[in-house]
Amino acid sequence: MANETSNAPESMGEETPSQLIGARIRELGDWRGETLVRVRALIKQADPDAVEEVKWRKPSSPGGVPVWSHAGTICTGEIARAQ
Repeated sequence: MANETSNAPESMGEETPSQLIGARIRELGDWRGETLVRVRALIKQADPDAVEEVKWRKPSSPGGVPVWSHAGTICTGEIARAQ
């Protein structure tokens, strides 16, 4: 029987969605990152089973969009670029 976790991102040397979101928060280093930290904590407090994902990666947004879901999307963490 194959190991079911063998295709997990961390087993292939890739960052998990949670790690990617954490890196994005650190990269922002301003009020947007601080706000995302608070929103993230509120979501986890309200629904400990919520799943963190990164969706909608594209050339103009290579880091994608943080998304929290549990039986459907709960919230997105779209971050506007500073002008």
